[in-house]
Amino acid sequence: MVSLAKAYTVTFYGVLALMVAMGIWDVFFGYEENRCSMSYMFEYPEYQKINLPHKLTKQYPAYELYLYGERSYAQENKHLLLSGIPVLFLPGNAGSYKQVRSLGSIALRKAEDIDFKYHFDFFSINFNEELVALYGGSLKKQTKFVHECIKIILKLYEGQDFAPKSVAIVGHSMGGLVARALLTIKNFKPELVNLLVTQATPHTAPVLSLDSYLNDFYKTVNNYWLLNAQNIQLITLSIAGGFRDYQVRSGLSFLTTLSHQTKTLSVVSTAVPRTWASTDHLSIVWCKQLQLSTIRAFFDLIDDDTKQITMKPKKKMSVLNHHFVKNPAKLFEETPNIVADLTGTSKWVPVKVTKWTFMAFNESYAMYFAFPLSNHRKTYSHVFCQNSMLDRHSWIYGCINSVSMCTQGVDLSWKTELLPTMKTFMLKLQDFPKLSHVVVYVPSTNGNEFVVDCEFFQLELRTVHLPVTHLFSFGLTSRQIKLNSNGLFYTVPLLNFGQIYQAFKIDIKSKCASTKEKNNVFRLHIPWAHEDLMITSKAPTSTEVSLKLHVAQPENDSHAAVFHMFTSSECRYEITIRTSFLQILGQVIRFHGGALPAYILSSILLTYGGQLQSLTSVGHCLDYTIMLDKEAKPYKVDPFVIIMKFMLGYNWFKQIWDSFFLPELDAIFLNTQSMCFPLVSLVLFLFGTSIAYWGGILSSLSVRLLSSLWLTLKRPSEIPNDPRLITTRLSFLIMLLLIIGWTTCGALAILLIYLYYVFKIIKLYSNITTLKNNSDVIPNVSERNENNTNSSVGKKENNRSQKRLPPKPEILPLSLAIDNAEDNFKMHITIINLVIWVVLLSIPSLIYWLKNLRYYIRLNPDPCKYLSFFLVPTLGILGNSDIVSVKSSKLLKTAAQFPLIVAIGVVAFGSTHLYRVPYFVVIPLVLHMLSSI
Repeated sequence: MVSLAKAYTVTFYGVLALMVAMGIWDVFFGYEENRCSMSYMFEYPEYQKINLPHKLTKQYPAYELYLYGERSYAQENKHLLLSGIPVLFLPGNAGSYKQVRSLGSIALRKAEDIDFKYHFDFFSINFNEELVALYGGSLKKQTKFVHECIKIILKLYEGQDFAPKSVAIVGHSMGGLVARALLTIKNFKPELVNLLVTQATPHTAPVLSLDSYLNDFYKTVNNYWLLNAQNIQLITLSIAGGFRDYQVRSGLSFLTTLSHQTKTLSVVSTAVPRTWASTDHLSIVWCKQLQLSTIRAFFDLIDDDTKQITMKPKKKMSVLNHHFVKNPAKLFEETPNIVADLTGTSKWVPVKVTKWTFMAFNESYAMYFAFPLSNHRKTYSHVFCQNSMLDRHSWIYGCINSVSMCTQGVDLSWKTELLPTMKTFMLKLQDFPKLSHVVVYVPSTNGNEFVVDCEFFQLELRTVHLPVTHLFSFGLTSRQIKLNSNGLFYTVPLLNFGQIYQAFKIDIKSKCASTKEKNNVFRLHIPWAHEDLMITSKAPTSTEVSLKLHVAQPENDSHAAVFHMFTSSECRYEITIRTSFLQILGQVIRFHGGALPAYILSSILLTYGGQLQSLTSVGHCLDYTIMLDKEAKPYKVDPFVIIMKFMLGYNWFKQIWDSFFLPELDAIFLNTQSMCFPLVSLVLFLFGTSIAYWGGILSSLSVRLLSSLWLTLKRPSEIPNDPRLITTRLSFLIMLLLIIGWTTCGALAILLIYLYYVFKIIKLYSNITTLKNNSDVIPNVSERNENNTNSSVGKKENNRSQKRLPPKPEILPLSLAIDNAEDNFKMHITIINLVIWVVLLSIPSLIYWLKNLRYYIRLNPDPCKYLSFFLVPTLGILGNSDIVSVKSSKLLKTAAQFPLIVAIGVVAFGSTHLYRVPYFVVIPLVLHMLSSI
């Protein structure tokens, strides 16, 4: 029965661990292939360092400012006699100032194409590749340095014709957040920045909140933008990378809830016209398609009068929408001329059929195909046309009150939408009652081949609703629809699809009348966010499409996600949808993976408390895995968090809560981010418990293996017989590490004391091995053991009276000595599993300190300084502690109760604010340490 229960436990946690691994795999590998082209430099890139004032270099010794150039342009600007439009690039977390080269090089080529009528000067800041996404202590410093650099850049243009008064900023990753933080500086003039473009920037919240400085910085910036949304005039474009960017999920890049929607635009790169590709966190700065769109937008933003970026907010938003939301396959015009002359020698051809196809090849003259609308208005609601010729000229017009042809028409090409393999046009006839004809213009082709298709249709007949499958169908069931009509366009609303935890696979099978390949375009359109997904395919074939969301549907939004199909009239289509369990696990990890350390530690804390209680109930410490399986139950934690969340909905309880200065419940924060979904806490707790289970087994095996290695190097003859809990050597070590933590880096002290603690446990297990190999008796581990026998005491007194010899260690039975030593080892293994997560959460600040050691010896501010003050002496003393003394302590019962309370606190307040977790963990460790004294 015992072996059967153990097999069940191993299987249960094995399945959970497999699910975690599947979710992680989906996040890191389950995305589309990289469809971005690499942007190359035509000449060797050069980075000219800008000399900064001595006061500034002394204040920011690690930071630098550069001007990007290539060959002749770099030589011309060697003396910094600049005459272009300044753009400042801000690298992000561990980013390089050299990442500006893609934008700078493309802009330079574009300027050459127009003979330098306009050109941009690209500056870039070297932030020493700081890890600001993991350590927030330098974000304020970076922001102030950027402010100084902007003033220095503008001074370079003083005295020049058309000297700029502001700069445009492109911020990658955390660089975009630093740019937004400029507005929070007390003396900052908002007019110094005329445009902000951010690439893969986590705007709404940090990816991982590993220290309070990072959290406070976010709170300061976002609160300022929320409170001043009406007054902030800065036009901001935020571009997210899509599912390939597993470092910053796209939902974090949306500025929808942080600012006025008329001044910000948030898009995913998969929805950007001419890009239509997901980018990873680094490729977003060199993706050729995306950088081309950005540079085109920059040149369209130039004001002909000032030779600088326009100051008109309306024009800025029009340009950004033109290049990043809906591109009509035409060059941007601020005031487009919608009246067009339809004159010349072009041939007019009337078309009276409802479906029409024209294949143009080597046409020697242009033609106008006129579609009369009067005969179709009563029967059909829409007219749709698609054109495989992707030029930027007008191609579709409307005639008003015309019989067969018109000399002037309305240019309807501005209603065109550019797609990957075609440009499409759809017109609702009811919206244009004065139009008598729709006219399609086909130019002379000069050898080019393209196809134009048009049809009239009733939208209701081309709309097929598809309810998505249930979350818990696990892909075993599916829903299917068939499109039997010969249409060019279909719209498939996906009913009940609006939550981030939903994920589906759509299989589209096409059967065509001929074997010749036809181009199809499928688009997932999300009405509440610019995160559309474009898929191109050839028919006849089978195409699989993954459906999942970056942003959940807002509660006040009733629009349905829609699957648009731009198809061939010669084909029939069959659509099958089923739930993708693998991608659901991926969504859980993508949106909540950062909370797993809190749930892991909650499980270990429950195990830790159970072991302390077992010392009073059964007299010895139970094994880690057995106790974890027994104690780590979600019903011990989740109900309390749910009750707190429910009670905080009442004002009187919220007032009491605030009177105790308690922080906001993390579950409430998740609600504001639309990230809470049913059973998520239960799922995360089970996932965390499985990781804690296998992590405990791994740590135990590692310690046993290292102890075996230690035994081969130095075999101890007996367990150390120093009875003191705090030795002189330990006191010296604790003082040394405290000094190190307070004068250099707290995380370094925590790491060193943890390594010391692990080394003590390795030696302890080596001694246990030695004990088992010894004969009848052995010196006791501690002279503080109260289970002394009267006979041994008597013998000692006799020996002392007869001979004045030093006291000898007590003699215990071998089995009792081994039991005590193994109990110590079991308890220490749990502490090792507990503290390793504290070390991991503090490692980022240590890495930051090591990287900047040549500039600063002391990390300031240090998020781990106060933590090291408590953890160093606690771990040092616990390394010498003994189970016997703990069992006899009056504090044991109190110490055994605290891990449960702390486990609840870790989940309630540390799941999204990870920097709080180590302070929770220290509480039961300190009580355990006090029980040892």
